[in-house]
Amino acid sequence: MEKMKTVFSGIQPSGNLTIGNYLGAMKNFSKFSEDYNTFYCVVDMHAITVRQVPAELRRRTYETLALYMAAGLDEKKNTLFVQSHVPQHAELGWILDCYTMFGELSRMTQFKDKSAKNAQNINAGLFTYPALMAADILLYQTDIVPVGIDQKQHLELARDVAIRFNQIYGDTFTVPDGYISPDTMKIMSLQEPTAKMSKSDPNPNGVVYILDSKDDIMRKFKRAVTDSGSEIRYSEDKPGVSNLMSIYSAFSGKSMEEIEREFDGKGYGDFKLAVGEACADGLSKIREEFAKLIADKAHLDEVMKCGAEAAFYHARKTMSKVRRKIGFVN
Repeated sequence: MEKMKTVFSGIQPSGNLTIGNYLGAMKNFSKFSEDYNTFYCVVDMHAITVRQVPAELRRRTYETLALYMAAGLDEKKNTLFVQSHVPQHAELGWILDCYTMFGELSRMTQFKDKSAKNAQNINAGLFTYPALMAADILLYQTDIVPVGIDQKQHLELARDVAIRFNQIYGDTFTVPDGYISPDTMKIMSLQEPTAKMSKSDPNPNGVVYILDSKDDIMRKFKRAVTDSGSEIRYSEDKPGVSNLMSIYSAFSGKSMEEIEREFDGKGYGDFKLAVGEACADGLSKIREEFAKLIADKAHLDEVMKCGAEAAFYHARKTMSKVRRKIGFVN
């Protein structure tokens, strides 16, 4: 009988999650639950590469776990856990630092971006965190990593490090493959449609958060930047409209051709209202479920505890093999 394959993904608890996080990653997570061993992690260790307010980091760790569950991840079918609760992440992260080349890390585009935004705090963790990300993945002998388009570079590094380690010490790590859902679209800012929607965007009108109220969602879509002309058409020369069409398609399930036909002869105002309604309706069940979950801290604590125990069991097996191969005394 063929061994069940393993899926791993993680999300940082470093700010409110956006519809870009939901549509680019979380929406697709539950589809793996039935046929794969699934590990979904709140990566709090990654979050501290930029300064965090401790009480806020703790609160957002609970919120991110609750959002995983509200978005459809059943804790009985998935291993849901917090990264810092499984010490092997840090242990393997350091070991893989020693097998990741300086040049590889210096080419990481996210390091360049984050360094520009945090010029007063360009710390070593900010530079080496792709090696920790590789450790997160390789610790569970992961076969498949659901990734957004902007995370492909990190996954390639994880693959390179796994191959390098295996070549030196023999078969140790599964070399993971990325999975980009065919219907995943990169969601851009509502105010700057040539830039990715980011939870750290200084302009609140550019970002729609999963937990925004319907009123807030509608207001943001009404203010969304469009393009010259009035035609609703998916095209490179219409980034504003194309981004809104991507969002509408993701929440409605309609193709670009169907959307173009639906709004043929209608103006941008009608279209923006329709996108806002589709988005708000699509998120309403998640918001309701989240409100119930976040009110029951004891249940979230239990989910964290059970998830950490299950993750620890798998992580310990990998680390025992790694420690032996590199010459540590067990």
